[in-house]
Amino acid sequence: MKSELAYPLIDQFIESLISEKGYSHHTCRAYKNDLNAFADFVVSGETPDQPGNACRLEEMDTLAIRRYLGYLHRHNKKTSIARKLSAIRSFFRFLERNRIDCGRPADGILTPKQGHTIPVYLPVDDMFRLLDSIDAGTLLGSRNQAMFETMYSGGLRVSELAGLNLLNLDFEKGTARVFGKGRKERIIPLGRSAIAAVLAYRNRLAEETGIGVVADGPLFLNHRKKRLTVRSIDRILKKIAADCGLTIPVSPHALRHTFATHMLDAGADLRVVQEMLGHKSLSTTQRYTHVSIDRLMAAYDKAHPRK
Repeated sequence: MKSELAYPLIDQFIESLISEKGYSHHTCRAYKNDLNAFADFVVSGETPDQPGNACRLEEMDTLAIRRYLGYLHRHNKKTSIARKLSAIRSFFRFLERNRIDCGRPADGILTPKQGHTIPVYLPVDDMFRLLDSIDAGTLLGSRNQAMFETMYSGGLRVSELAGLNLLNLDFEKGTARVFGKGRKERIIPLGRSAIAAVLAYRNRLAEETGIGVVADGPLFLNHRKKRLTVRSIDRILKKIAADCGLTIPVSPHALRHTFATHMLDAGADLRVVQEMLGHKSLSTTQRYTHVSIDRLMAAYDKAHPRK
């Protein structure tokens, strides 16, 4: 095998994820950080970068990967280790596709077994309490109500919510065109409450600022009349949750979990929910098939002979 530096090849791999697979900036940054950290470890025996050192491809063998995983087990959760190992596997498969013969040193290494955790979600009463607590008497309050009604109504990822444009919504049909991971497009239904909240917000926005229908304009704007960021949406939601006294950790992703849980609890078909969430694999959606304690107790009381 020809001796080559690993870092430039990592950069080529990341470029391929962007140009060929359409991966998001966030995903590509995570892959690059994971691979650079591995290369740094091969050189120095630890993850911090050592300026001036170079990692050669032939040094990134199975033994180096095993040593790296041993290091990670002392500092990382199993989910993080599994993600980092997946990045390393993908990198070597990229090299193989580009005829750089270095084998697949990560393929024989087992992914750490991960426990099945129940995603955090809000009970129906708490979800309604959160939405009803938002003061829609101001422009920003109206926007916040519209944002989180939309997120809960359609089960959107926070990046999908932030990326919505006004013309992505069909107010007559009650649908939204959403661009998910890898820029994959899907059409999702939105409930009447969400549509009404968005219309109220946009009408108020037009009255107070003169911003009406713009072909490519963002749906939700910050106080500077620019598109809201993912971080801002997260911060706004956490403040609303704290103000209404919720003790459950609330994040934008928890609202997505809540949507999925409530849909399945109410009897929605698993594959329909999979389509709405934009999940590639049905097994990902099945994480939400846990039953609420109320349904569990009701079934127990009805069926068990010795209650």
